[in-house]
Amino acid sequence: MELHQLRYVVAVAQAGNFSRAAERCHVSQPSLSQQVLKLEDELGGRLFERMKRGVKLTPAGEAFVQRASRILDEVETARRAARDVHALVHGTVAIGALPTIAPYLLPEVIAAFSAKFPGVEVVVHEDTTARLLKLLMACEVELAITSLPLPDGRFEYEALFDEELLLALPPGHRLAKKRSIQVGDLEAERFIVMKEGHCLGDQVLAFCNRSDLHPNVSCRSAQVKTVQALVNAGLGVSLVPEMARQPGSPSQPLYRSLQAPKPKRSIVAVWLRSRPLGRAAREMLVCLRAAGSE
Repeated sequence: MELHQLRYVVAVAQAGNFSRAAERCHVSQPSLSQQVLKLEDELGGRLFERMKRGVKLTPAGEAFVQRASRILDEVETARRAARDVHALVHGTVAIGALPTIAPYLLPEVIAAFSAKFPGVEVVVHEDTTARLLKLLMACEVELAITSLPLPDGRFEYEALFDEELLLALPPGHRLAKKRSIQVGDLEAERFIVMKEGHCLGDQVLAFCNRSDLHPNVSCRSAQVKTVQALVNAGLGVSLVPEMARQPGSPSQPLYRSLQAPKPKRSIVAVWLRSRPLGRAAREMLVCLRAAGSE
């Protein structure tokens, strides 16, 4: 049983004869008649009573046409839905992002995306790099925003921008008045860093190691805002992404740039190499590029 056979039967039932049905379906009458006969043979009974001036549905034909019409309606609805998703009229796109990126970068990006495609729902997963890559492998997210390095070649990525890591100091800290702060000035400081497994914590410690700095880690947290609050309370210093700086907030620490080589991180968009991005994810990547170029 083929869809075109259902269309032919419904067309004959609506037109009342094979000639007009063939015209509606844009096929020759012999071809349409042959397909209807083929379907009747498969079903084991006549769907139409053939008369000199037209056709009439048999009881089996009436039952069949009722169901066939519903099937054809569902097929057309499915076709429209797929077309709408492709055109981004409707649909869902799932993306992942690091917790040190999501609240600072994504509001602007999602606002730009939603302005262009208001019918598409955006689902955001916030997690560590390792977990985001697992979500990509499981196809639970299509695109992730993380930072380098990446562990292996199963993933494709596009660099979005580099971001400086700023030195966060408590108010009134001795280094706040210095015009130039060197890495060596931090040797005696207590450090507050992200928990193990969060790439920002690893990046801060890696920078310290490259700079021959041996940080005294006094506290760890899973949230940048908590790190900022602990620094602001005078419990230590930290290196914080520039995007997390919120000027004018009373709970924010003081921020200073270190002298070169400045600590930084590289923000990238990542997807599974074996799974090309769909239309919605590609459009999201366009919005990410625009935000990264500002």
